[in-house]
Amino acid sequence: MFDLSRFNLEGKVALVTGACRGIGRDAALGFASAGADVAINCRHQDHVDKVADEIRQMGRKALAVGAHAGKLDEINRLVKAVMSEFGRIDILVNNAGACPAMASVLDATERLWDTIINLNLKGYYFLGQAVARIMKEQGAGKIINVASVDAHIPEPFVGIYSISKAGVVMLTKTMAQDLAPYNIRVNTISPGPVDTYLVDSHWFHLSEEEAKQQKAKFAEGIPLKRIANPDEIAGAFVYMASDASSFTTGSELCIDGGLMILPPPMFAL
Repeated sequence: MFDLSRFNLEGKVALVTGACRGIGRDAALGFASAGADVAINCRHQDHVDKVADEIRQMGRKALAVGAHAGKLDEINRLVKAVMSEFGRIDILVNNAGACPAMASVLDATERLWDTIINLNLKGYYFLGQAVARIMKEQGAGKIINVASVDAHIPEPFVGIYSISKAGVVMLTKTMAQDLAPYNIRVNTISPGPVDTYLVDSHWFHLSEEEAKQQKAKFAEGIPLKRIANPDEIAGAFVYMASDASSFTTGSELCIDGGLMILPPPMFAL
């Protein structure tokens, strides 16, 4: 018989990157609600301090580390800080990501490529590597990489972002294969449109009124007729981080309101 206690994360330590807002913040709060202590990261120390305070108010321990998750020296500093505070890492969420800046294949620059790929893909790989080494010594662990439905259906003018997220899906499969012998499970969560800064960035070039209209028009094209709230993704993180997903590795969970069942032209933002 299934036991709901398998979703319990008490005694676990989670590290969540990009946790100062949006999906990352709600994943961190979800872990805390399930009983975990949480290390949270983003580039801005003051932003991540606020989320740490929220977690402490829930009765859990929290560590806030301002660091760039796309730079190797800062990745090492981040991991060292978490280990110094907690002595272990049971759950890693690779969530920090660069916004999908608008540029066609003809117009994209090397700087744009490096900015997006370094954070969205290179950072995931090397932070995952560093934490997996710790998890191997511990005898178990869970790594959750955040991709996007863009990994499967490219959006116009955000091709580099889509390429990076497709890479995250394959990164997950590669990690899952290599790390399975060490009882480390690696999975992907691929959200569709979620009401976050990242989604709003698609319309930053428009006036406030035009952006509002375009966002509403896009929401109407989703089968569920709306854009998700970040807390609607949090349950998936708790599942993937807990013993409830003990036989799940190398998998991808798309949470998209039905967006990917539509013909490709309906997907364009």
